[in-house]
Amino acid sequence: MSSSRSFCSSSRNFSRALRLAALSGALLASLGPAFAATAYVSNEKGNSISVIDVEKLAVTDTVKVGRRPRGIVLSGDKTQLFICAGDDDTVQILDLKTLKVVGDLPSGPDPELLVLAPDGKLLYVANENDNLVTVIDVASRKVVAQIPVGVEPEGMTLSPDGKILVNTSETTNMAHLIDVASQKIFANVLVDARPRSAAFTPDGKELWVTAEVGGTVSVIDVAAKKVVQKITFEIPGLAREAIQPVGIRFSQDGARAFVALGPANRVAAIDAKTRKVEKYMLTGQRVWQLAFTPDYARLFATNGVSNDVSVIDVAALKVVKSIPVGSFPWGVAIAP
Repeated sequence: MSSSRSFCSSSRNFSRALRLAALSGALLASLGPAFAATAYVSNEKGNSISVIDVEKLAVTDTVKVGRRPRGIVLSGDKTQLFICAGDDDTVQILDLKTLKVVGDLPSGPDPELLVLAPDGKLLYVANENDNLVTVIDVASRKVVAQIPVGVEPEGMTLSPDGKILVNTSETTNMAHLIDVASQKIFANVLVDARPRSAAFTPDGKELWVTAEVGGTVSVIDVAAKKVVQKITFEIPGLAREAIQPVGIRFSQDGARAFVALGPANRVAAIDAKTRKVEKYMLTGQRVWQLAFTPDYARLFATNGVSNDVSVIDVAALKVVKSIPVGSFPWGVAIAP
């Protein structure tokens, strides 16, 4: 009898476990895949956008767009993609449902990088050829302002509160801090040669600016409007001039910064508190721009010369996948 009762008890426990497992599976299925999202990559020489399924880590479509697409950004409602078509002197609007170009925005000559206001109403575009930041009203598709900046403007970012716009000028070697309300520059901070990108820490207290030729990241105290530290990079076997910082992104909690190092073919993970490099992750050739998945679990990096995208597991600090895309991938944006 004892063995019979034991068998019945074990059977009931097993059945209960199966029911719980089925319930858990149904719950997980209802939540959807952990990395459900779509990545969009601008291919500068391919004149196209590669569409990547983030769960499957594979290209699902390639869309022909204007000439020399570089900077890209999602619309506020995530239904459109704004594309800097540099050689067409315009910002194209790609409908993400139909994957068709449905219009243009008047960007000014040679748009390169752009950033969208937090409310999605204004788009700020760096015009490399005429030393201006063009401000576009998205709804009316009209230019509402042009802000003079330094020579060869490129990097564009906004403070977390949306009050400070930053542009970096490659030849003037400055980060221009612009008051969004007045649309006037209120500070010019000198950094190292050829600044490419800029990013605020999540608390908005620091601005980090990459310098491609200088080989550094300048850490700017926003309140003091001055550089408080410069981060350098050393990779065994590589000459210092081969290490060229370009794209930069912070983790969601601000604990780490990730910097693309161009022809060094690596992304550096930096402890944001100590400002020390934790690890260099080997990518494809000439890594350029970076974007996180919506859950910040993965980081996508575009590799211009090897024509692929490296996918980095953020927790493991490890490249887990290389995805072939179009010719000379440049920008990347990821939609949930």
